Amino acid sequence: MKLLIAEDDPRLLKTLIHIFQTNKYIVDGVANGSDALEYALTGEYDGLVLDIMMPGMDGLTVLKKLREKNITTPALFLTARTEIDQRVEGLDAGADDYLPKPFSTQELLARVRAMLRRKDNYTADLIEYSGLVLNRSTYQLSYENNTRMLSGKEFQIMEMLMQRPETIMSTEQFMTHIWGWDTDVDTSVVWVHISNLRKKLTALDSDTEIRFVRNGGYILEVRHDL
Repeated sequence: MKLLIAEDDPRLLKTLIHIFQTNKYIVDGVANGSDALEYALTGEYDGLVLDIMMPGMDGLTVLKKLREKNITTPALFLTARTEIDQRVEGLDAGADDYLPKPFSTQELLARVRAMLRRKDNYTADLIEYSGLVLNRSTYQLSYENNTRMLSGKEFQIMEMLMQRPETIMSTEQFMTHIWGWDTDVDTSVVWVHISNLRKKLTALDSDTEIRFVRNGGYILEVRHDL
């Protein structure tokens, strides 16, 4: 799952990014409303966590503009306890929930999980393809009676592949979705994680493989040698 966090307090933004990344979310963080709107308009996020009071453009305006563009990504507002009118306006503007500051990490994560469950295109904790099962709660990949634990990046890559099996996904898609637009990470990191995933698929004795397509990318499909 990929989240966009918009918060103008640099310390809080850093903390929020750490919280969600620790809990296996893919996260982009921005510090003003203008950037939040630009990022969110791509439509590639599963959820938005927006501060209300931000420079450039407040969170309410950001959400209204997104809804006007038919971007239906679920959104949770972080608000000061005194911003009662803004909370009501935010819900009316299309927000799914709000959370007053200060808040506990446990409640924040619970509210985001609930928000994501309410998505129109919500998918269950288990993703399955040709008997291969990815558990979003435990980060385990299973086939029949065999199970392997995935690292954070392995899980994120496998989740993308299993959400769109038999579809070629480019290295750039993985880089943008998982590491972000402005990452300095070398693209070879994708190959490293794909290589590790292939070893785990072999260990599981799965009938699926991750195949490289020249000038295209990677595709998850049933092995051709079966």
